[in-house]
Amino acid sequence: MNAPRTRVPRRPVHGVLLLDKPLGLSSNQALQKAKWLLRAEKAGHTGTLDPLATGVLPLCFGSATKFSQLHLDADKTYEAIARLGVKTATGDAEGEVISERPVALDADDLARVRARFTGPIRQLPPMHSALKKDGKPLYEYAREGIEVERAVRDVVIHSLALERISDNELRIVARVSKGTYIRTLGEDIGEALGCGAHLSFLRRTATGDFEAAQCVTLEALEAMTEDERLAALLPAEALVANHTRVTLGMEDAGRFLSGLRRRGDWADADAVAVFGRDPEAFLGTAHVKAGELIPGRLLSPIEIQQTLPLTEATP
Repeated sequence: MNAPRTRVPRRPVHGVLLLDKPLGLSSNQALQKAKWLLRAEKAGHTGTLDPLATGVLPLCFGSATKFSQLHLDADKTYEAIARLGVKTATGDAEGEVISERPVALDADDLARVRARFTGPIRQLPPMHSALKKDGKPLYEYAREGIEVERAVRDVVIHSLALERISDNELRIVARVSKGTYIRTLGEDIGEALGCGAHLSFLRRTATGDFEAAQCVTLEALEAMTEDERLAALLPAEALVANHTRVTLGMEDAGRFLSGLRRRGDWADADAVAVFGRDPEAFLGTAHVKAGELIPGRLLSPIEIQQTLPLTEATP
């Protein structure tokens, strides 16, 4: 007879964990593991990574989940290895080989292809992806042998580096806009080189300003004490580090948090991070138009209280 499962008591946890997602786990599996280790009540991630990809996966907890969309829209940087000459059904090493061709290319070919795939391009989302049609992920249709119609999407390859590291391997480093499929980019580069390709390795090295060097692994998180796990979190305002900063006094801060616009000599700005002065605390986001500070996503008073240092939170 199995022993009853111990129920883990949840608690309010606020902040951002920069996780180095391991190979083999889905983004949601990694999120649930971190959520369990932190005993967090509420959590979400800022965009998915395939189980076969590793790297930067910002996880948001508590009040930080209100601002996760900002990093869904952020540019991403990836490093990948493309196996040249071999095309698979899935675009990665897991799929069945569907064609093999000889590899014959030189530096001029790489320069030509690099120029072709830098800047705005169009991509057809792969069938083996989490994109949904009629509420069902495309990869489920693919597993059933069904190919459905997909809309071509416009994406931007901000920078692209191609390096041949062996006779049949190409290293790809790309900084891309949201919604870019790197497996598709690898396949398209292979086709443009005339030999086909699939990805044998994929790692996200940055999302927005967050880089892999800042990340913690699940193994490291497991080895930490509870206090160390909490200390590994960045504050929610880390998600708005590039916003224009506005600081309000106590009276204006209270009214702003109730949803009221505030007037001041601020310049127009689309993205504003608003802080209170006494105590110093992150209040939420806003935008400024014609001298008015217009509230966007706001923390609740209890969330603000829970994010203050104990010395300030204690009356």
